[in-house]
Amino acid sequence: RAVLRRRPILRRIRALFWAADLIMVTIRLTRRGARNQPFYHLVVTDSRKRQGGLSLEHVGFFNPIARRSEPKLKLDLPRIDYWLSQGAQQSERVRSLVASYRKQASASP
Repeated sequence: RAVLRRRPILRRIRALFWAADLIMVTIRLTRRGARNQPFYHLVVTDSRKRQGGLSLEHVGFFNPIARRSEPKLKLDLPRIDYWLSQGAQQSERVRSLVASYRKQASASP
């Protein structure tokens, strides 16, 4: 009996991603948090996967009910730019969040 090696799940996803040229990659929000306390992760994922499913990479978070001392939005802009250069599509909400984050980042020194 052959012993199967288990590769980490991320390497398997990347192998599938690079093997098929037709996979559409999206940057979208995934909801986390408790009831009445939403918290969203910005993730890069295969568009065919379900909303809470496995993602390729985590590129930020959005906390719509952040208190004064807590950050409301945190994004990894270099990684988002990388995925966009690779052909990833953004959801409408992510597009507006990235635009507001860029505006905020350029306004602050």
